[in-house]
Amino acid sequence: MADAVPYHEEEALGKAYDGRLMRRLLRYLRPYRVRVLLAILMLLTAAAVELVGPWLTMVALDDAIPAGDRRLLLLLTAGYLGSLLAGFALLYGQTLITTWLGQSVMYDLRREVFGRLQRLEVAFFDRNPVGRLMTRVTSDVEVLNELFSSGVVTVFGDVFTLVLIVGAMLFMDWQLALVALAVMPFVFLVAMVFRARIRNAYRDIRVRLARLNAFLQEHISGMAVVQLFGRERDVGRRFRAADDHYLEAHLRSITYYALFFPIIELLTAVSLATIIAYGGARALTGGVTVGVIAAFLQYARRFFRPIQDLSEKYNMLQGAMASSERIFRLLDTPEAERGGSRRLPEAAPGRIEFRDVWFAYRRREDGEWDWVVRGVSFTAAAGERIAIVGHTGAGKTSLVSLLMRFYEPQRGEILVDGVPIRDLDVRELRRSIGLVLQDVFLFSRDVMYNLRLGESRIDERTAREAARRTGAEPFIERLAGGYSQPLGERGISISVGERQLLSFARALTFDPRVLVLDEATSSVDSALEERIGEAIDTLMTGRTSLVIAHRLSTVQHADRILVMHHGELREEGRHEELLRRGGIYARLHELQFADAAGPVRAAS
Repeated sequence: MADAVPYHEEEALGKAYDGRLMRRLLRYLRPYRVRVLLAILMLLTAAAVELVGPWLTMVALDDAIPAGDRRLLLLLTAGYLGSLLAGFALLYGQTLITTWLGQSVMYDLRREVFGRLQRLEVAFFDRNPVGRLMTRVTSDVEVLNELFSSGVVTVFGDVFTLVLIVGAMLFMDWQLALVALAVMPFVFLVAMVFRARIRNAYRDIRVRLARLNAFLQEHISGMAVVQLFGRERDVGRRFRAADDHYLEAHLRSITYYALFFPIIELLTAVSLATIIAYGGARALTGGVTVGVIAAFLQYARRFFRPIQDLSEKYNMLQGAMASSERIFRLLDTPEAERGGSRRLPEAAPGRIEFRDVWFAYRRREDGEWDWVVRGVSFTAAAGERIAIVGHTGAGKTSLVSLLMRFYEPQRGEILVDGVPIRDLDVRELRRSIGLVLQDVFLFSRDVMYNLRLGESRIDERTAREAARRTGAEPFIERLAGGYSQPLGERGISISVGERQLLSFARALTFDPRVLVLDEATSSVDSALEERIGEAIDTLMTGRTSLVIAHRLSTVQHADRILVMHHGELREEGRHEELLRRGGIYARLHELQFADAAGPVRAAS
């Protein structure tokens, strides 16, 4: 498909069985080993009970009926009925236990995967799409649920059933048993032929489903753009093509199964026919009894049922191996460094210091670092308001990411109140810094939750006071539910400016000693920016503040302005001082205000 989503690891299927992965998977059954043993015992007992019915049939036909023994016939009938009821009870109990096992393992594994996701470094989420990580926690774990509830334990029952039936048939009449099993080479041949085809069809289904889901996720998220440019017909055509490919793969899989199972049924019928033909001929000469033939017919029918089950479990096992490999790759991803155990003093003022910091996100093809921050050194005194400006890509936001320890510098160090941040526990560090980003993320819960984020140590009065001081309270009170109003996904029910106000209130609810604003007012209009300006000034009082801004009008009153250029700190000083120098800041100021004045000149 020309416009399909590129190949990615969701589409890969590994080996049908990997002993290393299976051993690791089985560890998740250790806390439930008693129930596992009980389920296996029930399966083995159920397999043994399956032998009872045909055996009782043989006794009834060979002994009770010819002898006219009504009492024995009644006992045999009761025994047959009892075996059916016992088999039903055992199957019911085994199904309950194995399903419970699958759900329990899935519960444990899902919690472990999500817990690991919360402890990974931020750079990991830059490299991995959200959809792929969602697949790990949902569908990949669900595949393993099927393995534990329908595969790992029940396969013991299938194999044991086959062994017991073959043993019983050989014990009753080894010659007739060999005749009944003469079709087995053909069964194995059919299984081998269809296994490869079904495997490919199964792989195609996963590939095309992954592509279909990726297409849907992308275009539903971008539906406004699709409608804006009138691309509904083209997108609909591409979706139909992806859907047709998915349908074709499913139909091909169904076709293979529609052939495989009737062929197995045909071979079963051939086995039954050979039993009747060969056994009947021997019965005429007295070489075998009618009861034995009847028992063999029942055993043969029950023998081929587990074979069909095992063929289905092969595909399930293959999918489970692929899913487990992806899950374990995620679980084996190193966690973000938590830093040392040092804590900041309770009354620490919030002094920040960068010492010759170098940082790169990646290496170039020649192996050298592609530096985005080059030898940056500066100090922000306690309570000082520092503005960081520069062209797009100058390294401004990278400085904030390094301060928050979203990334680690390759050289140099960063200190907060004289303590290297590598020696601080990362939670301690981040609790001391209030970060407000340009792209505000709000949860779909109510306003109060988005202010406190479930932190029990912060009461509602504190959150309301933060909302009042940042100017968010008036619009919150206009909402139908006030502070209890759900905001919808990513806060879609309120405007961009209102989301920005909430992000200010959220940062200040946690009362940080350092406040970092990364283009935090870029999404609000001039009127709203002016409205929250006084609140920001008040809130910055007594706090060390780093303000990254594109609009220079927002940083003119900063205590000091740092000018970044190509990753280097090129200029430093107050607004008027930097203008007098006529350097990079002056040119930025001239360009920006010239752009702002352009329309006025044109209009005049």
